[in-house]
Amino acid sequence: MADPPGCCSTCATCLLCPYSCQWITAKKEKRKGLRTTKYDCSWFLFLFCVFLFTLVWLYFAIIILNDFHNFNEFIFRQKKLWLDWSLVLLIATAVLISYSSVLLVLALCLQLCGQPLKLHWVHKVLLILTALVVAAAFTGLGIKWAEEWKSAWISLQATGPFLHIGAVGGMTLLAWPLASFIYRTRRTGLRVFVLLVYCAAMIALYLAPLGITSPCIMEENQLPPKPALVGHRGAPMLAPENTLMSLHKAADCDVQVFETDVMVSADGVPFLMHDEELTRTTNVQAVFPERAALNSTAFNWTDLQQLDAGSWFLERRPFPTVQNLSPGDRQEAAEQRIPSLEQALEAAKHSNLSIMFDLRPENHSDYQNFVNVTLGVILQSGIPLQQVLWLPDGFREDVKQQAPGVQHVYGRKRVENEKEPVLHVNLPYQDMSSEEIRQYRQDNISVNLYVVNQPWLFSVLWCSGVSSVTTNACQVLKEMEHPIWLLPSSTYFMIWIVVDCVSLLIIIWAFVLMKKCSRRRWPAGECARNGSFPPLEPGSASGTLPDRQAAFPSQT
Repeated sequence: MADPPGCCSTCATCLLCPYSCQWITAKKEKRKGLRTTKYDCSWFLFLFCVFLFTLVWLYFAIIILNDFHNFNEFIFRQKKLWLDWSLVLLIATAVLISYSSVLLVLALCLQLCGQPLKLHWVHKVLLILTALVVAAAFTGLGIKWAEEWKSAWISLQATGPFLHIGAVGGMTLLAWPLASFIYRTRRTGLRVFVLLVYCAAMIALYLAPLGITSPCIMEENQLPPKPALVGHRGAPMLAPENTLMSLHKAADCDVQVFETDVMVSADGVPFLMHDEELTRTTNVQAVFPERAALNSTAFNWTDLQQLDAGSWFLERRPFPTVQNLSPGDRQEAAEQRIPSLEQALEAAKHSNLSIMFDLRPENHSDYQNFVNVTLGVILQSGIPLQQVLWLPDGFREDVKQQAPGVQHVYGRKRVENEKEPVLHVNLPYQDMSSEEIRQYRQDNISVNLYVVNQPWLFSVLWCSGVSSVTTNACQVLKEMEHPIWLLPSSTYFMIWIVVDCVSLLIIIWAFVLMKKCSRRRWPAGECARNGSFPPLEPGSASGTLPDRQAAFPSQT
């Protein structure tokens, strides 16, 4: 009996069994009816689209990891449940991309082996579910976390050149099954259409670098100085946020500014706390269960001093780095209490750190008193006023009059015809383009962007010329002595041309080899080793055994 066309029966079994749930045997009658129809081709196209759709989502999932701690905090505030949802996201995404990738590889191998593409109905259902899940994920991202679309756009400045190389490589590999398909079918219209689509896609990829821009495409001598580091609530990956331990860990990371949040207790003591409620970062539910849902400002300082502000860090592990803490650091973290602003100013003064803070909550009815009390503590602390970076917008003019040495940082871009020039701005990294950063730098305006945790993002902002970044990962960014990559434009141009030329040569070689193989009636085994098959008779584009037996001599 003849082997299945294009590959041995064992290979055909290994490919068809998981893809089509069809068990190939040597008996001819069990192979009857296995024909690739237009319906099957439509499902293959759907499979390819789902793979690309899931691949794009994988890219987004990796990009949004920079901001995922914010998402974890948001879920906790809504559901009072703490979980590192980034693990759930990555595991689910890995499952979806692996499933669609395996199916696509099986389909391409079946095409090369001349086997029918009969996708089983279970796979069809799972592919539809995969597409729906990814579509729901994108929809949720657009509704609840729309700023991440800007993050993805910024990420292309770091990944664009490498995505281009990867896309060219992937499309080049598709030349083999594509050439096999073209030379196996005699439907001229279909062959021309598929070939034109492929050529158009390759031309677009070859010319894509014309639209790729990145601030890191520059000469080495044009690289701006490394941005200064601002510790977001200290060093929250190494110690409980907004504690004295976190401040000291930030100082050990060569951070220049300690960024924090200040609230004022019911008896007028400013203290460090980010959330309006104490439930996430203290044990208030155990100490004051009936008052746990109250605003942080409803507690007096004596009550606040009774709370444990460190054990939650060891129990919930908000960052993976917690598990690597030394026994000494664990003990110190467990002993942390809520610090007052006075204590934080004293520690910052001794560590030679500047301190930048928000005063919360901005909508409080007694906010003016909060400003006055906070300003009074600063003036009494003895810290040099130039080390104090004032963020709150409320009653800023009063602050300028009472403490003229304080540096004022604005959470907005500059506007025309301002009474006083803006010298410091503090914005989300999504809100400033590379061109705006360069312009502000030329005008001697200090730009701090937040929150920057991933090296790829830090590299892009470094190349753009940002003055400083607020980060949770000061221990990581501290070690970076150079952007992840930096390419002169001439080098990038050479890489672009070489990649495109090599790709074109491989594609031409694939089509020539497939054409040569298709014209010679080689035995099935040898033809399979070269990756193609003789052309089919008209109407037999499916590659089924009855249609192909005339093209191959029988083997016994």
